Amino acid sequence: MALDYRKCAEQIAANIGGGSNVISAAHCATRLRLVIADNSKVNKEVLENIDGVKGMFESNGQLQLIIGTGTVNKVYDEFLSVTGASAASKADVKAAAASRMPLWKKILKTPGDVFVPILPAIVASGLLMGIVGALPSFFGVGIKDSSWYQFLDMVSNTAFTFLPILVAISSARVFGGNLFLGAVIGMMMVHPGLINAWNVGNYAAGEIPTWHLLFFKVQQVGYQGHVIPVILAVLLMSTVEKWLHKKVPEVIDLFVTPLCTVLVTAFVTFTIIGPVFSVFENWVLTGAKWLITVGHGIGAAIMGAIYPWTVVMGLHHMYNVIEAGMISSTGVNTWMPIASAANFAQFGACLAVAVKAHNQKTKSVALPSSLSASLGITEPAIFGINFRYMKPFICGMIGGAVASLVSTWMHGTILNDAGEAVQVAFGATTYGVTGIPGIPAINNRVGYIIELAIAAGVAFALTWIIWKEETPKVAPVAAAPVPEAIQPPTVSVIRCANGAVLQPVEGNVIPYTDIPDDTFASGVLGQGVGIQPTAEVVVAPFEGEITSVAESRHAVGIESNGMEMLIHVGVDTVAMNGDGFECLVAEGDQVKAGQPLIRFSREKIKAAGYSDTVAVLLTNSEDLDGVEIGAK
Repeated sequence: MALDYRKCAEQIAANIGGGSNVISAAHCATRLRLVIADNSKVNKEVLENIDGVKGMFESNGQLQLIIGTGTVNKVYDEFLSVTGASAASKADVKAAAASRMPLWKKILKTPGDVFVPILPAIVASGLLMGIVGALPSFFGVGIKDSSWYQFLDMVSNTAFTFLPILVAISSARVFGGNLFLGAVIGMMMVHPGLINAWNVGNYAAGEIPTWHLLFFKVQQVGYQGHVIPVILAVLLMSTVEKWLHKKVPEVIDLFVTPLCTVLVTAFVTFTIIGPVFSVFENWVLTGAKWLITVGHGIGAAIMGAIYPWTVVMGLHHMYNVIEAGMISSTGVNTWMPIASAANFAQFGACLAVAVKAHNQKTKSVALPSSLSASLGITEPAIFGINFRYMKPFICGMIGGAVASLVSTWMHGTILNDAGEAVQVAFGATTYGVTGIPGIPAINNRVGYIIELAIAAGVAFALTWIIWKEETPKVAPVAAAPVPEAIQPPTVSVIRCANGAVLQPVEGNVIPYTDIPDDTFASGVLGQGVGIQPTAEVVVAPFEGEITSVAESRHAVGIESNGMEMLIHVGVDTVAMNGDGFECLVAEGDQVKAGQPLIRFSREKIKAAGYSDTVAVLLTNSEDLDGVEIGAK
């Protein structure tokens, strides 16, 4: 049976506290994305079992309901109609959610915002580096002298060679700075005139050239492979740029602002930010390595267990900073096996739910979610199944801990220039990729596959034993927070050859010339009537389409059979900025005669000092034949 989009939207609205509890609403290809004012009003248990909702999770301040491709947009349109919420973009929802985050979470979220857009480039390069690195094992070390090998080697490491430029551009986007100025800062930090940071170890003490800038002694060393100094440098650049835009006269802004921004940022970066935070970054890297190896792998086991929690909090992208530092310093990302163990364990737990569940809705969500998790995308499995039922989530944590512990006993191998196998730490040549796609990038493929099998196997077995399916609660059928059914009005106030306009709000009908507003009374917006309301709900005067909705929710446009109507509640009420008004429809909605369009408060309108007269105007009355005005 086809999904009833309206009913689905009504039940969602009923269980999130109604339209008044929605700060912002948008949708993507599969999910309804909401920012909620008061989360205590959200009935999560019922939401999860509404017909049409395939899963629910909270991420970065958003309540996200998984509905599905081709369906979510239709439910979204009905949701706007039911709640009166205004349509918003995904960026608007993200901004609304971010503004409600605590400061500590905003700080930890920033690395994720910076790295997510550039991950495709990094993943592509890293996987190609893994493939190129494996070629000598199959074709012999002599292949390194071939043109194809050298070409592929150059292509594969480009993203890592110029990582600070990618990070700088993405950071400028996050901080609202000019992208091209951000690129300049990134290029400056890996300028070929500086000593490459990866080669600085070849210089003896005292051989590294320095600049003497005021009272600073600055080593002429680049920042290849660094992340934190680049992000902070671009944060400074964006701050300086925006401040100068406000202070510098427009006539010279184009020249003065970029010049001063680059000079100030460059000086502070090379004298303070770079030296100080390079040391800090090294401390973070050293601490991460210590945590992985401490206590014969106990630290790795702890991280394998808590990694999924950082996914739940939306903080897992912060590990990219650590992984980038590992690759730049040693060429091996030893953090990746831990992330893979944690993610693949969530796959095992989710797969167990998919196999064991009898509820077809649960199966339909769990199976594709588990497959996604096996490829390193764990959010559907975690939020749609494991975290929702909690026991599978905990079983996944245990599986991740066990496999991470095992991974610390493994080693990787690479071939040196002489074609000899050299033992190195177990890890990958890239980051941002886990699970099955990580196989080409790992330096011990057999050990990696064993680790994944342990992670998934432990999590699957524990989930199978511990988790028991519960009978889902049924969502209430008639709990939607929408106005009571209102009968279509029977009195017409405007008639013409194209049809009749029914009285949209109860009250005393007056000529449009008596509306206490010169614009309405002059007829410049069309002929019609004014209504001195005795009720507080405006309904559709005929069956038609909503053509416009005022941002301040006090007016709508509606069209049908060539008649173009404006219904405007109150005089000068636009100044109230929506206070006292609730619009129940959105632009493009199809409405029936008598369907509620606007709720308003007469008390608030009068308290603000405005007339509550409702203007009902046929805006194209000049183009219509036989126009007759008045109640009948």
